[in-house]
Amino acid sequence: MEETQQRKRKKTRRGSELCRSTPLESADEDAALCLLLASVSKINTGDHYDPLFSLALVMKCLRKVLSFLSKLDDPGSSFRRIPLTALFSVLPVLLKSNNPDIACLCAKVVGMASLCVFEMNQQIASDAEILESLVSGLRSSSRRVKLSACCAVSDLSTSLVGRQRLLEHSALETLMVCYLQVAKYFVDSVALFPVDNGFNRSHITAGKEHELPLSLLDAVIVLVNSCNVKQLERVPSDLSESFLFLLKELWIKLHPRMYNSLVCSQQKDLLSNMTVNDLAESIFRLSTRVKCATFLPIDQIKRSIFGLPQSSFKDFIVGYWEVSPFLISKTSRAVDEEDIFNSFLNSINPKDVVHHLLSSVLHCAFSCPPIASDELDIFNFLKNERDSLGMPIIYQQDIRVLKAERLSNTEKHLFLENLSSCTESHHVFSFDDVFTCEEAYKDGYTVAMRGIEFRFKSIAAITEGLASLFGQPSVGANLYLTPRNSQGLARHYDDHCVLVCQLMGTKQWTISSPRNKLLPRLYEPLDGSQGSNVHTVPNECTQILLKEGDILYIPRGYIHEAHTTNDVQKDSAGLSLHLTLAIEVEAPFEWEGFVHSALHLWFQDLKQHVSSDSMTGTPYAACIRLMHFMVMLLGDADPMFRKACLVNSICFSRDTNHWLYQSQVAIFRYIIDKISESSKFMETLQSLERLIQVEEDPFRRIRWLESFYCKEEEANERYEDYVLHVDAKHIYDSHPEEKETLEAAFFTVKSEFCEQVLLEDVVPRYRLLLEKYSKVRKQYLNGMLSLHRDLD
Repeated sequence: MEETQQRKRKKTRRGSELCRSTPLESADEDAALCLLLASVSKINTGDHYDPLFSLALVMKCLRKVLSFLSKLDDPGSSFRRIPLTALFSVLPVLLKSNNPDIACLCAKVVGMASLCVFEMNQQIASDAEILESLVSGLRSSSRRVKLSACCAVSDLSTSLVGRQRLLEHSALETLMVCYLQVAKYFVDSVALFPVDNGFNRSHITAGKEHELPLSLLDAVIVLVNSCNVKQLERVPSDLSESFLFLLKELWIKLHPRMYNSLVCSQQKDLLSNMTVNDLAESIFRLSTRVKCATFLPIDQIKRSIFGLPQSSFKDFIVGYWEVSPFLISKTSRAVDEEDIFNSFLNSINPKDVVHHLLSSVLHCAFSCPPIASDELDIFNFLKNERDSLGMPIIYQQDIRVLKAERLSNTEKHLFLENLSSCTESHHVFSFDDVFTCEEAYKDGYTVAMRGIEFRFKSIAAITEGLASLFGQPSVGANLYLTPRNSQGLARHYDDHCVLVCQLMGTKQWTISSPRNKLLPRLYEPLDGSQGSNVHTVPNECTQILLKEGDILYIPRGYIHEAHTTNDVQKDSAGLSLHLTLAIEVEAPFEWEGFVHSALHLWFQDLKQHVSSDSMTGTPYAACIRLMHFMVMLLGDADPMFRKACLVNSICFSRDTNHWLYQSQVAIFRYIIDKISESSKFMETLQSLERLIQVEEDPFRRIRWLESFYCKEEEANERYEDYVLHVDAKHIYDSHPEEKETLEAAFFTVKSEFCEQVLLEDVVPRYRLLLEKYSKVRKQYLNGMLSLHRDLD
């Protein structure tokens, strides 16, 4: 539908131009084509002919063909009955003509034919000679020919087949080179033409004198946004980076107008088909190939966060990680000029931090739509979220403005009151909302900004280093600005561990032990224990005053709240600015996830060493599925299964004497022993049956296994014998009268697995899982940083 509308718009525009510029002749369609073929034949064979007469005849015939094409909407048009091969056979020669007028007219024929009839578009796209000649026209020294060829490429790009075939014939690379040659003064000419549905849908306009760069850019954007990963990787990296640099310059020119509804007072001479949203998508796509985030040395990360001496990180992991809160004072961190937070702090004006953050930052910030935790294809994310790219920040998703009522332990949100649940699902920030935030701050509201790592390279460098340190795909960062004598968030607990980094001022924290010994899982419901439902026992609370430069670690599950006081510290006016670094342990990277990976890999190795005949009739697959389900039941009861697996940590060493290796082996052996000792066959089978009866997916929690452990060449298919492929109901129904046999086989398989599985055999392939997850997160990070490149 979108392609059809685009083709109609282009056709209407191009058709009206041609009707004004092309005189209608009396000759019919057949005669025009015959004359055209005869003229081209003479030119090709070198027969005696009058050059001026032949060239004039070719141009006359081309104009006639164009007029016929412009009338194809007429049901009585006889041109539809003419064999297309007759016309297409002469196009490659004419496109390469040394006569600019002929080359331009022929390019218009190609473009008009591509827009008029879908079958013509497909046939042109399937003709390698026409495509090569068209791309050759882009390299012409004539500006007119280059522009005509570019317009024809854009018209051919209105179909998916056309775009894919152009990509195969290096049209994208050629267009990029052409744009780089003519884009010198183009950025200063661009403006926006507003539309009713928001800034990101506004069209880019330019003066008539910049028709060529605007057309080239329009064509490039379309093809870039049609590329898959392999097609984008075929573009030379230096060309891709040079073009990306110019796109960012254009983005910087346009985005300050984001909050201004009157982005352009009137349309300029040329209105592009390209929107701000299309530009943002191209920047994001090209940025996935570029390393935007700079890694900090791991030793610098450990020293700046966990302090001195070198053993401090070891002491933290052994004594506090996922166990209890821990205060790292500024003095123990030995803060110096190499402190990892200095770069971010230097970008903030300490004398006017409130205005800087709430005005400068919010004016430059864009929405960061969330990416699914199990997303393993960045372009699939773009397919679903492309309309969100380049939008202003969205309340709740990117920013919250709130304050807690201490007596009732409830939160009051500033912008939620303005939302109508029937008509609006989110609040998009406007120019006035930035000033509203400043006024709300003066009234005691905390401003909480999410996704800081996507907006500041200096913060991204920290989060990327922490992710490597803890062996996780990513680490998040939120910023909290609180006025004096105020509290932002109500008492609550998180499903992730946090490092609270006090950047300015002070804040009083109250922390109490979790009511449940089980660590909460990421993205799972917090059993209603938020806000006023969270109760603490006064004598079990720990009070910590966090001073500037201090860092506080709070494990997931620990209940906490924080508020500022009336004390006015030097240069802080009593405010508090702190950064929380969220270490999110996703399901595959808990110890339960490691065991699921180990079990699957062990079964795959078993099948390679056991003949298919001996596997026949043996309920191996059913036993493996039952074991997966039993591991999930154990994970619901034993805290150790939920702890973060750190074998992917950059500090992990396979040296058996290394402290981290020994600690991870100890946890692994504990878990394997728990599995070995478990005799919950009937309980497992009955629990599985109950879920099946209510039509609930019993393996929902480990669907990530399927997305990763399938063969790369069969990424969109499942193994026939994959552990999750068979409907779970078959486990119970396949052996209703042979439960004893199934039980015996289950315990045999369980015993063999527990005896044979070794941590060192699983780690190398388990790391591939992290690499696959991390790759997509880094691509997302780089794309967002490119759109926020001027915040640091």
